[in-house]
Amino acid sequence: MGCSASHFFFLQKPDKSAKGSIMKEQLEAILQQALADIAGGLSEEELQDIRVKYLGKKGALTTVMKGIGALSAEERPIIGQVVNNVRSRLEEAIETALAIIRNTRKSESLRKERIDVTLPGRRRPLGGKHPITLVTEEISGIFAALGFQVAEGPEIELDYYNFEALNFPKDHPARDMQDTFFVDDNILLRTHTSPVQIRSMLKHPPPIRIIAPGTVYRCDSDATHSPMFHQVEGLMVDKGISFGDLKGILTIFVNQLFGKGTGVRLRPSFFPFTEPSAEVDIACVICKGKGCRVCKNTGWLEILGAGMVDPEVYRHVHYDPKSISGFAFGMGIERIAMLKYGINDMRLLFENDLRFLRQF
Repeated sequence: MGCSASHFFFLQKPDKSAKGSIMKEQLEAILQQALADIAGGLSEEELQDIRVKYLGKKGALTTVMKGIGALSAEERPIIGQVVNNVRSRLEEAIETALAIIRNTRKSESLRKERIDVTLPGRRRPLGGKHPITLVTEEISGIFAALGFQVAEGPEIELDYYNFEALNFPKDHPARDMQDTFFVDDNILLRTHTSPVQIRSMLKHPPPIRIIAPGTVYRCDSDATHSPMFHQVEGLMVDKGISFGDLKGILTIFVNQLFGKGTGVRLRPSFFPFTEPSAEVDIACVICKGKGCRVCKNTGWLEILGAGMVDPEVYRHVHYDPKSISGFAFGMGIERIAMLKYGINDMRLLFENDLRFLRQF
C-alpha cells in the first residue's frame, strides 16, 4: 500500500532550523518556570535545591544544552547565547532571592537583639570583702599611718622561731598555754605571728617598726575559739622606747578603730617574751562602759596583750639589750571583728553563709 506525499511530510524528522526554534521555546519555558519557582518566597535551602534542579550537572538547562550539537552551524551560536542569557538570569534571580532572605533574617536578628542604650545597665553582682579581711586592712592602715610596715613569715614554722627564740625553753611551762599542732618534734604550725618578729630582727638591725598580720593555728574549737584564726602582732625597737610609748600607740589605735574617746586600760599580765606584760582592755563597745551581758557587767572588754620586749629575746637576735628597748603587742582579728560588728559566734566567720557575709 502506497503513502501520500502529505503523510510522508509528517513522518520526516524536523530540520535543523526547526530544532533551533524548539530549543528556544524549551529554554524560555525553563526560564519562566524557574523564575516562578524562585518567586515563591522559599527558604535558603530550597533556593539551593532550585539551583541544582535547573543549573546542576543533571539540571534542566544542562539537558537542553546537550542538543546544541545537532543544530546547524548558524544556529549554534544563537542558541548558545540564549543559554548563557537564561543561565545569567537564573543565577541573578537566585542570588537576588538569597540576598533578600539573608537580609530579612539579619534584620529580624538585629531587631530581636537590639540594645536599648537608654536602659540602665545590668551589672553582675560583685562579692564583698570578708569581715576578717576588712578588719585586717583597717588595722594595717591605722598602723601604717603610725609608721609601721607589714612583715610576713611562713605558717609552717620551726620550734626555734615559734618558741625558743621567744623565751620558751623546751621545758618551759608556758608552752602549755599554746595548744600546738606539731608536724614533728621540730616543725609545727605557728601558734602566733611572733616568729615574724624574730625573723625580722635577725634580718634587720634596729630601729624596727613592724606589724605581722597572718593566719595562726591552735588545737581549740568552740563558739569563741577556732583551730585556725588570724592575728596581728606588732613590734617597735629603737633607742629609748618606753612603756609610755606602748600605751600611747595603743590608745591611738583603739580610738581610730572603735571611735574617739574609747576608754583604754592596761592590766598586769604575763607573757614569756615581754617584761613587764599587760592585758589591754577597752571600754565595752556595747554598753559604753556602763556594764552589760557582753562585758559581764564590768564595763571592759579585753582585746590584746602587750609588753616590753624581754632582754632575753634580744640575745637570740644579737641585739644589745643595754642600748635599745622596745615593745610588742598582739591581738586576735576575729576578736576585734566580733566586737566591731557585734558578732556573737566566731564560727559564723568561717561557715561561708552568704546571708551572713552579705551584711558586710
